[in-house]
Amino acid sequence: MALLFKLFFLDITWVDLVDIGLVAILLYQVYKMIRGSLAVNIFLGIIALYLIYLVVRAAQMELLATILGQFMGVGVLAMIILFQPELRKFLLVIGRSTELNRDFFKSLSHWRTRYHDDFDIHELTEAVKTLKATHTGALIVVSRDADLKSYVETGDPVDAEVSKRLILSIFNKNSPLHDGAIIIYKGRIKAARCVLPVSENDHLPPQFGLRHRSALGMSEVTDTFLIAVSEETGRLILARNGKFLRSLKLWQVEQKLLEYLHKEEPQKWDVLPQEPEREETSEVKA
Repeated sequence: MALLFKLFFLDITWVDLVDIGLVAILLYQVYKMIRGSLAVNIFLGIIALYLIYLVVRAAQMELLATILGQFMGVGVLAMIILFQPELRKFLLVIGRSTELNRDFFKSLSHWRTRYHDDFDIHELTEAVKTLKATHTGALIVVSRDADLKSYVETGDPVDAEVSKRLILSIFNKNSPLHDGAIIIYKGRIKAARCVLPVSENDHLPPQFGLRHRSALGMSEVTDTFLIAVSEETGRLILARNGKFLRSLKLWQVEQKLLEYLHKEEPQKWDVLPQEPEREETSEVKA
């Protein structure tokens, strides 16, 4: 390998520079995922413990070095357990960004039964329209590929066709099922009152409540389409891939949902929209 330059006693080549650059990018991506969460403190604690181990071993403190060495020996396994949510999110980001995921799995969809051909989008959007107009809190998960069994099991099974009346009945304030999310898969409401993960993003607007943060959290860890309606303000957001849209007309909600169901690339999804939110008046009449 061609020598680029010497740094003290080190021989630096182009491969070394590429290696350092890739490690820097990897560490930066890891930092972006865990910043603002408790994982940062855990990560810093592990680094500090490792540095102490190096100092103790250099000082030839055999007993303490042995104890710390045993801990560092299982450090990789401990980090996998401690950082399981962050690792899951990291792998999802990689999977979504690869050409293999786009092309190979898209080709598989040709022999799959495409449930959205029988999915009545109008029933869902009309229900969302009424929920928003009446300031009825709601959280709706639409999944096109995964059955989300682990999340379905946190709620009560329904297994019914999507209909406006059923959705409004579930999210009625007097309904025992209104608290939590409904999950729609293959054109059917699989479960209600489901528990979703909450986003730990510190840069979300302060007016976002638990429903909106749950919508963002679910979109961060799964490839799903989320609709959240605030009970206090009637504010509606759409969430996908950890990003959200708000201040949308009813036809725009339907358009974005169709994009998701037909596996089209999402466009104009912003983490923090800068435009002030405008109240829609053309589609809020019950």
